[in-house]
Amino acid sequence: MKFDLEGEADRLKSVMDKRGCVTLFVSEGACMDAIIAEREAAGEVVKRDAFGHVKLDTINVGNWFQSRFAALLGADRSMVQKSGYYARSAPANGADLMLIKGMVDLAVENALAGVSGVTGHDEDRNGQLRTIEFPRIKGGKHFDLTAKWFAEVMDTIGQRYEQA
Repeated sequence: MKFDLEGEADRLKSVMDKRGCVTLFVSEGACMDAIIAEREAAGEVVKRDAFGHVKLDTINVGNWFQSRFAALLGADRSMVQKSGYYARSAPANGADLMLIKGMVDLAVENALAGVSGVTGHDEDRNGQLRTIEFPRIKGGKHFDLTAKWFAEVMDTIGQRYEQA
């Protein structure tokens, strides 16, 4: 989807003025094309693997967003934290533990049976917990911008978007 940095900064500035701060959660691949183009235009060599894929861990999308939004928002302070900090911020509750146990049991059962894939709730099979085949979850799948839940989230937070 198209990303309007200045427009989003305006929206977030009003949130910051009202609430005193903003928190951004950014995907590791967000604005990757723009970041790569910017770096290559500056003469930097972007690291790639043997297949020519950009090494995401060398891009540091969080710092890119931090530097731009901090300036546009006039933020006195800004900080980047990797999602692992949030994932480990609280102990698992009962529902989490049931989910973990079910996924581990199924993963071990399938591993012993020689079935490979990723254990998870399969959206294409009504959320069934199963081992999803690697070809179905390979990279390059585009996010469905027409999903009802996504439109509802965007409307709720007041973020406007259009497909590229």
